Amino acid sequence: MSGTARGDFPSRPAAHLAGLTDRMRRLADRTLPRTTGERALDLLLGTALLAVTYPAVAVAALALTARRTPGGAWDRRPRAGLGGRVFELRTLRTRRLRLDLFSRLPHVVRGDLALVGPAPLAPGDPRTTGPGARQWRRELRPGLTGLAQVRARSGMPWDDPALLDQHYAEHHGVVLDLAILAEAARNPLREQLRKARRTKAHLSDADHRPPACRRVD
Repeated sequence: MSGTARGDFPSRPAAHLAGLTDRMRRLADRTLPRTTGERALDLLLGTALLAVTYPAVAVAALALTARRTPGGAWDRRPRAGLGGRVFELRTLRTRRLRLDLFSRLPHVVRGDLALVGPAPLAPGDPRTTGPGARQWRRELRPGLTGLAQVRARSGMPWDDPALLDQHYAEHHGVVLDLAILAEAARNPLREQLRKARRTKAHLSDADHRPPACRRVD
C-alpha cells in the first residue's frame, strides 16, 4: 500500500487519540463558553438546592405516580442546549411549591441548564433563527430562570422577552446572575404577601357582629 493510501486510513492509536480529542472537545463545549465563575455558581448553588428540594420532589413524584396522572409524573420534551445540542428536559407535572422548577435542578448539575439563562426552547423554534439570535443562543446554556422570566410580567414594551434574553446574553456574569436569582426568589414572596393583604382586607371589611347587634337605634 502506498504512503498516500496508507495515510487515508489512520492507525488504531491515531483513531483512539482522535476519539479522545473529540470527547475532550465536547466536554470543553459544555464548560468553557460559560465563565468559570458562572459555572461554579451553577454547580455549588445548584447542588445545594438539589439536596434541599430533592425529598419534596421525590414525594411529589411518587404521589403523582400513585394517582396515575395522565402522561405520567414527568413531562419529557426535547430542548436545544449549549451549542445547539438537543437534550430531553424532564419536568415534574405539578406547580405546587414551584416543584416543577426544582425538579429541573439535575439538569443544572449535569450542565444541560444553567441557573440563569434564556428560556429553554424546542429545536427549530422560530426564536432561534431570528437575526443575530442563533449565535448567542448557541453560546449560552438555557436557564432554570432568567431575566425575561422575572421581568416580562410588567407588560412594558422594553420588557419584551426576546429583548431581555438578548440583553442578558450581552451582559451575563455572576453579579447579574445573583441579582436575577434574588429577584426570582422575591417574586413569589411578594405574590404571597399581596394575597395575604387582600385576604386581611376582606376579613376586616366584613361585619362579624351578631345580627342582633347590627341594628342601629
